[in-house]
Amino acid sequence: MSTNGPAALLSRRRFLGWSQAALALLARPALATTENAPSTDDYYQKLGVEKIINAAGTYTYLTASVMPPQVQRAVAQAALHPVVLDDLQKASGEYIARRLRCEGAVVTSGASGALTLATAACLAAANGCRPDQIPQEVATMKNEVIVQKAHRYEYDHAMLLCGIRIVEVVTVDDYKRAFTPKTIMTNFFNAAEAGEIDRQSWLDIAHQHNVPCHLDAAADMPPVENLWKYTGMGYDLVCFSGGKGIRGPQNAGLLLGRKRLTDLAAANDNPVGEAVGRGMKVAKEQIVGMVAAVDWVLEQNDEANQAEYTRRADTIIRAVKDVPTMKTEIFVPEIANHVPHLILAYDPQAVGITPKQVQDRLRAQPPRIELNPATGTSGRLGTHSNENTIVVGTWMMLPGEAEIVGRRLHEVLIHTERT
Repeated sequence: MSTNGPAALLSRRRFLGWSQAALALLARPALATTENAPSTDDYYQKLGVEKIINAAGTYTYLTASVMPPQVQRAVAQAALHPVVLDDLQKASGEYIARRLRCEGAVVTSGASGALTLATAACLAAANGCRPDQIPQEVATMKNEVIVQKAHRYEYDHAMLLCGIRIVEVVTVDDYKRAFTPKTIMTNFFNAAEAGEIDRQSWLDIAHQHNVPCHLDAAADMPPVENLWKYTGMGYDLVCFSGGKGIRGPQNAGLLLGRKRLTDLAAANDNPVGEAVGRGMKVAKEQIVGMVAAVDWVLEQNDEANQAEYTRRADTIIRAVKDVPTMKTEIFVPEIANHVPHLILAYDPQAVGITPKQVQDRLRAQPPRIELNPATGTSGRLGTHSNENTIVVGTWMMLPGEAEIVGRRLHEVLIHTERT
């Protein structure tokens, strides 16, 4: 059949015309994307979702932290162009590892996703197994993870997804006896308030048995040096949440440690279709956001930030100082969420309202204020909170919000709130 007739010529002309038009479009700046103009639509308002003042902290159920402007800009810029995901994961891991003084790093879907990938990496290291064998064939492999009984928590499920078996220990002697040829990893929860075996002893005993040790440090930033302290101690793998003190995207996190293991973690991660981490996808925007957040957090001054959080607490203290029986204290947890928390202690009978009722009323009227969940409970913030205390977390407040929180607390406690 001839391809040189009038029909063919017409088709070529159409093709050339379309190509020239397409090239012209590509040459022109995209209207919204290259200008990177923020949306004028308030989608929270459009969806009917109420905005809150976060006087609690970096809790997942409150959507954790707010990303700093430079991280927001990095996320928006990353959304403009596609890249090869493996290239981005590899380059981001190498960059973060250099900045955080460790051998290897992987941007993960939060600290929980990092814990799953850490477990998969240790399974692969111990058994030489493929991603598609986890968890289906793990029951026939080396598959034991040792954990202190006092360190058991809801995030055990992140490890159990890989099909492992958890072995509980209490004493040092228990721990030494628990190692068998089937042990692939030990897990230490850094924020646990109990447990007989300290962080250094836990690590040393694991290494005496040539078993890799993972440390869950999800909420353990600040201080910023924690980002390299635990890998520097010798922990083989350490996970951090990205959306807490690091101030990155909420659905991102970091797995840091020995490159041999972080490489195996990446091999069991998205986009590998048969991997346990396939559903733990981190988009290009969030990967770049975590890189930008690491850059941002390394520019921060812990002392200056702590001073600002304390200033906000002092602002609230001044607002409620005339409440009958009111006593105030600023408390800084030793490890996780190592920032000033304001403790407001008073006699509910004298004031006529309980802390839980205060919490409910602050939620009921705009602007909705969420207090720290330790409010009105015993033992949620060490010995510093009980059923007669209000706990205020100041570090996730935006400018001007401490003044609002102080005024609203005063209104509720003195019974002058609007109706």
